[in-house]
Amino acid sequence: MRKASIHRMLVARLLLVFVLLSAVVCAFDYYYELEKVDEHVLRLALEESSHFREDEVRYVRDGDLRRLEAGAREHLMTSAFMIIEFYDANRKPLVEVTKPEAASIEEQFNRLAHQDLLGDAPRYRKLEHQGRLYLRVAAPLAVDGSVAGYFEGIYAVGEAEFARIREQMAFSLLKVVAVVFVTTLALYPVILALNRRVLDYAGVLLEANIGALESLGNAVAKRDSDTSEHNYRVTLQAIALAERLGLDRPTLQELVKGAFLHDVGKIAISDAILLKPGRLTEEEFAVMRTHVAHGVDILSDYQWLKEAVHVVEFHHEKFDGSGYVRGLKGRDIPETARIFCIVDVFDALTSRRPYKEPFSCETALAILREGSGTHFDPDCLEAFLAIAPELHEAQRTMDERTLRTLLRARVRALFG
Repeated sequence: MRKASIHRMLVARLLLVFVLLSAVVCAFDYYYELEKVDEHVLRLALEESSHFREDEVRYVRDGDLRRLEAGAREHLMTSAFMIIEFYDANRKPLVEVTKPEAASIEEQFNRLAHQDLLGDAPRYRKLEHQGRLYLRVAAPLAVDGSVAGYFEGIYAVGEAEFARIREQMAFSLLKVVAVVFVTTLALYPVILALNRRVLDYAGVLLEANIGALESLGNAVAKRDSDTSEHNYRVTLQAIALAERLGLDRPTLQELVKGAFLHDVGKIAISDAILLKPGRLTEEEFAVMRTHVAHGVDILSDYQWLKEAVHVVEFHHEKFDGSGYVRGLKGRDIPETARIFCIVDVFDALTSRRPYKEPFSCETALAILREGSGTHFDPDCLEAFLAIAPELHEAQRTMDERTLRTLLRARVRALFG
């Protein structure tokens, strides 16, 4: 994986962590700040009401409703309360005084679920309406340690005070986001260093796997009286054809593994058959066909090479169903095998073998055309015919070392 890709991946993941962590922490902080706001506003309301509650408590105790109402109206005009109510010890309404604009606010409170606020301790309900904050607050009126009655009122928080509260909450949330951002930023170099170590180990493992792939493929080629150049050429040609067809990266990786190990099962074929210079008998050819099953068995225990199985198992199938081992036809043959079948035959035709001279590129392509729709997938073949002359010309003069270097570069780009 390239450094730029690592950075992009880490930035994306850390950004996601930042967003999620900010949302969670801000939710807790918002809840905490709301609790503080409630306590602050309740304290303001109780402090303001305490002055007239002390004056009116004796009128409640004595049942002097005329003075109680007069005192309540006086305090209503000079305080932030919009409604003031007094109840006796049995919670029977005694006096209620309101400001004209209080009706709509009381209606909004009444729409909320009903809750009896009268009790032994101060209680409240909160309402935010049209950019203002209101509290319906209730408190007991005590005389000599006993409850003589109750006070209840609707308190309007001043606009300036409400604005200050909102600014304080916004500032608190901003601080939380800033702290989370700095923390996330501080994690970046740590995670980057850890990822680099993992990638270093992955790079070593990849090199080991590629080395095993190359060594195993070359061992088969040497035993089959062939050269490693065949494996290099067909793999490079398969990559070029797959890219021409627009195959994705995972499929290209599968194709590379399969191309290099397409005949790995020939390790299990005896020399008498594998190296026979003449034509094989039917019995010998039946044995030769078993190299496919042997190849599948060999790869089945190696997790990294399992993806090569499609090419190994199906590259002898033919488009019309006349191939082996399963007699698959058309699109039932895996695409990687249909691709490799073409380049394998092409390289065999254009290469020198102990039993034949190489065909020219033109002759080889003519032979491939004859097999379109019978031996080969017509679409894959058409794509290969467009690039084959250039590929053949480029590789014709390349020695094994050059081919190996070129293929290793392509493989690292695909798997890195």
